[in-house]
Amino acid sequence: MWTVIYISPSVKMAEKIQERLTAEGFLVKVKQAAVSKQYEMLVPESELDEALEVLNSILHR
Repeated sequence: MWTVIYISPSVKMAEKIQERLTAEGFLVKVKQAAVSKQYEMLVPESELDEALEVLNSILHR
C-alpha cells in the first residue's frame, strides 16, 4: 500500500524531492492532488519510517 509522506506546493519541488528520495533507494510516486494544484508524494508503507527520516533531512537543509 502506498502512503502520502508529503504534499508539495509545486511540481518542481515534487520532482526535486522525488529525485533525492529515489537516489537514496526509495520507491516514490508523485501524483497531483484531486482538489488543488498540489502534488502528493507517496512511498510504500514498508518504507515509510526510513523515507520520512530522509525527507526531513532534505527539507531542513
